[in-house]
Amino acid sequence: METDQRAKRKRAKKKVEELKGFYIHLTVYVLVNIMISLVIIVAQVSDGESVAEAVLNFGVFSTWLFWGIGLFFHGIKVFRYNPIFNRNWEERQIQKYMEQDRQEAEKYR
Repeated sequence: METDQRAKRKRAKKKVEELKGFYIHLTVYVLVNIMISLVIIVAQVSDGESVAEAVLNFGVFSTWLFWGIGLFFHGIKVFRYNPIFNRNWEERQIQKYMEQDRQEAEKYR
């Protein structure tokens, strides 16, 4: 019984660490991208571009976009969201293979 409690505590602690890692990643993502965007905008405005042109430049958003894709997948992993291989899918596959094994065993009787 105590081993079961330890295992549950270990799984819970791992989940908390994953959540903490995701929130740190999210915080760094926002802060670093704000700084990068501001540096790019200020540099472009000082080079003579208008503020609107500087803000709409792809360079301002490229880091947000590409790093955001990585952050998105990190979030999917942490929050265990998987619409394709969800728990129902796993259970159906288990049942399917169990049925195949049962049918194979019946062939050799």
